[in-house]
Amino acid sequence: MNPNQGIYDARQLGRPKMLILGVQHMFAMFGATVLVPALTGLSVSATLLFAGLGTLLFHFLTKGMVPAFLGSSFAFIGGYQAIAPMLTDSNGNAVANTEMLPYACFGVTLAGLMYVLLSALFRIFGTKRVMRYFPPIVTGPIIICIGLTLSGSAVTNCSANWWVALVAIALIAIAIVVGCNIWGKGMIKIIPILLGVVGSYAVAAICQINGMQVMDPVKVQALIDAPWIGLPFQFQNTLFGLFSRPDLDHGMLLTAAVTIMPLALATMVEHIGDMCAISSTCERNYLENPGFHRTL
Repeated sequence: MNPNQGIYDARQLGRPKMLILGVQHMFAMFGATVLVPALTGLSVSATLLFAGLGTLLFHFLTKGMVPAFLGSSFAFIGGYQAIAPMLTDSNGNAVANTEMLPYACFGVTLAGLMYVLLSALFRIFGTKRVMRYFPPIVTGPIIICIGLTLSGSAVTNCSANWWVALVAIALIAIAIVVGCNIWGKGMIKIIPILLGVVGSYAVAAICQINGMQVMDPVKVQALIDAPWIGLPFQFQNTLFGLFSRPDLDHGMLLTAAVTIMPLALATMVEHIGDMCAISSTCERNYLENPGFHRTL
């Protein structure tokens, strides 16, 4: 096996290395996927469940050719916060706006239907003709702007203890990842993200033991008390439960649709950038085969 060539079938690595790479990919996607429900009030468990189901559906539609995971899109955070802003309880903690969340989910559902329409247009007119309107100079800045919308959340998360959060954890994680990428050999060079996560968590645990508040003890206890198996959502808090309400607000349905549906255009541009990046990394033109209409 030539180490300078890409591996397109992970089974060549053997099951132990496949397992390690799978764990690394789980950590790589976990933070971003969980952050969106944490900021919008959606169920974290339900988000992880449907991210997994959506990824399986994605691989089915793309014939298993595109190595990608479908997680949460930051572009929808603004739409959720506009329709269902987080509330504050008596202790000053942010809590989900369960009354309005289903309306926001209605808008996201319509955005999903827009994907179906847009993918049909790609299928009819062809990828090359449509891609002329989405060059890298367009897709790149949009992806950057979507990511920068989370800068405020990063500042808020670090504000409790700037020294520990920024220096002792973030910089150590970055140093481990960069160091493994540059000087690592063999598997060390392949799993820098996993090593960065393990190393930074070890530092966080040491700081916690020594009295530096890093991890919220309330949230840690909630994780310990959570059931292993269960349905991560209740019917009355879903989109289907929304239409069974006697006080259904049709005006709010229209507002949610008008507010959130256009975000599908931003996420489509984001998806174009993702597919171009994956195609470049894998040296495969996934926009042509299996086709952008299938990935979208």
